[in-house]
Amino acid sequence: MLETFDVAIIGAGPGGYVAAIRCAQLGLNTVCIDEWKNSRGKASLGGTCLNVGCIPSKALLESSENYFKIQHKISAHGISAENVSVNIPAMIARKDKIVTTFTAGITSLFKKNKVKSMHGRGTLLNREESINAWKIKVDNSDATETIEAKHVIVATGSIPRQLSFAPVDNEMILDNAGALALMEVPKRLGVIGAGVIGLEMGSVWRRLGAEVTILEAMPGFLMAADEQIAKEAKSIFAKEPGLQINTGVNIKSVKVSGNSVVVGYGDSNNQEQVMEVDKLIVAIGRIPNTIGLGLEENGLSVDERGFIIVDQNCRTNLTNVYAVGDVVRGPMLAHKASEEGVAVAEMIKHLETNQTSVDEAIDFNTIPWVIYTAPEIAWVGKNEQELRAAGIAYKAGQFPFIANGRARAINETSGFIKILADEKTDRVLGVHMIGPHVSELISEAVMAMKFSASSQDIACIVHAHPSLSEVFHEAALGVDKRTLHI
Repeated sequence: MLETFDVAIIGAGPGGYVAAIRCAQLGLNTVCIDEWKNSRGKASLGGTCLNVGCIPSKALLESSENYFKIQHKISAHGISAENVSVNIPAMIARKDKIVTTFTAGITSLFKKNKVKSMHGRGTLLNREESINAWKIKVDNSDATETIEAKHVIVATGSIPRQLSFAPVDNEMILDNAGALALMEVPKRLGVIGAGVIGLEMGSVWRRLGAEVTILEAMPGFLMAADEQIAKEAKSIFAKEPGLQINTGVNIKSVKVSGNSVVVGYGDSNNQEQVMEVDKLIVAIGRIPNTIGLGLEENGLSVDERGFIIVDQNCRTNLTNVYAVGDVVRGPMLAHKASEEGVAVAEMIKHLETNQTSVDEAIDFNTIPWVIYTAPEIAWVGKNEQELRAAGIAYKAGQFPFIANGRARAINETSGFIKILADEKTDRVLGVHMIGPHVSELISEAVMAMKFSASSQDIACIVHAHPSLSEVFHEAALGVDKRTLHI
């Protein structure tokens, strides 16, 4: 007799493992199936985010930023340091230890919450109407097992988009995993793609001494961000030694030649250019990971880009099959995936207990975005170009970090915070930040928007002095042109 579960989750990234834990907390018999293996060939929960994405990249960004500060910024504090060196293998080992600690932590959370963990590839076989359950095959290198589950959550995430003429080998041509595993600093590093991954990985190795050239196909820089933020970011990055960003580029060829990679491309003026680098990172986006899931055989609907089609509550067209995270519409962000996982778990519990109501659908407009460059970039809600395109009348207030006491004290004064509010109602429509620690400051903006706050609401809140959060407060005051400290 097949082992039967209330819920089977395929994928143990931020969407999958969080959904599994929440399902178990709600009393549902839950299994989580995941096929990820680490560099040692061992099962490793956490998906891309924990293994080769969010967590390891932030560990390396922090290490490289500390090294860069000691070399170039610490003297402003009256501190001198000589013969500063960097041990890349030790840096990578620290990153790997952080990853291992957290993957083991998920294993412990599964045990604590009585979630069964199965290692292997999960494939939907068919739905048995007589028992109201899906059969799922779990394949690993040792054996194949079949289980049954009444509800299935697909949380298989995404994989890097490939250039057809530049196959990733993670030796010379790297994806995000290879970029996080280099054991020495390349003298010349090329990056194709100026999105979040390209900028963050380029930042790591530039701070450690590489000469970095980023090639971006889009005609502008950071076109997903507010245009004023993007302009400020490009201006700041252009002053950084060893970093060059070229937009409007058409990549025509990539060839490995000996110990270098040669990239042929047309620049924004349609002039033929050649770039020779020691390593090349390809970071041109990610695509949904649906290969081998048995979705086509069961008639699961996907869109023209390969994303699983779901409604506002993450339900697919198949009975009792849901999908969350990077494999569905919306931003490819770990925190978005986790929230969807929780929402689906609670909806399944409602269905199991014959409750008809479900929780409110996730509002993509209040999901924060962060890029962990130096300075950091963060935003939530609509930007100015979106508001103009929609014909929404708005007012704006902003305040620079250079006029903030705490920013001066930590010697990080680049950037500003901008608040956009409805011209009539004063409700906050969007908040955009570039500056020190804005990855932390953006949460106040998310909370304000979630509770439909006005700029006046924020202006009336007392912010600690001296703190970076005062910049947010002053930006709110600026919406009505009453900033105090500039």
